[in-house]
Amino acid sequence: MKILVADDDKEIVELLSIYLHNEGYESVKAYDGKEALTKIRTTSDIELLILDIMMPEMDGMQVVKELRKESQIPIIMLTAKTTDMDKIRGLVAGADDYVTKPFNPLEVMARVKSLLRRTKMQAASNQPEILEVSSLIINRDSHEVKTVDGNEIQLTALEFGILYLLASHPNRVFSADEIFERVWKQESVVSAKTVMVHVSHLRDKIEEATDGEKVIQTVWGVGYKIDAK
Repeated sequence: MKILVADDDKEIVELLSIYLHNEGYESVKAYDGKEALTKIRTTSDIELLILDIMMPEMDGMQVVKELRKESQIPIIMLTAKTTDMDKIRGLVAGADDYVTKPFNPLEVMARVKSLLRRTKMQAASNQPEILEVSSLIINRDSHEVKTVDGNEIQLTALEFGILYLLASHPNRVFSADEIFERVWKQESVVSAKTVMVHVSHLRDKIEEATDGEKVIQTVWGVGYKIDAK
């Protein structure tokens, strides 16, 4: 399984490549944003991208935005910035997870395994199921979300997971912690903020495609739900 590591710090690229090799993965290396974008487009079978934010030529945020126009490949961002807003910007741009520098390489490997496992579980489902909520048609097998007018809504794997979870349990309110544990398949003390960012981005996409339809409801102080209609 190939994983692309992109960072302008060659020592970090080499360090992560060694750890990936020890875990049985093949690393593809890039040292700036443009090279990362080129390699992801020209190298077959890359399953995940580890991407630094601050890089020359094209920064990590720009790379993610370009990739999300054509691919839902899992992305872990590396950032030396520690403010919540910087992390939120990365998640809103379309990243699935982030790790703050300086990091423990073993933590990065754990994030890689968790994200790949979650992606495989979503792709491995062999029971076709289509859900219809409001004006949305959600196909679990193909990971496609369309409006009744046929407009496709491009979602990340995590955004799809949140939407499918809420849609498959209409009227039930899920707390941020429940959503994080079910969709991310892990526990985290920052789950509420992380879920909030993804739900906000998911809402924006849905509203843009449906002329402002409010599909996901917030139950203040409790969590989120989708009403059965």
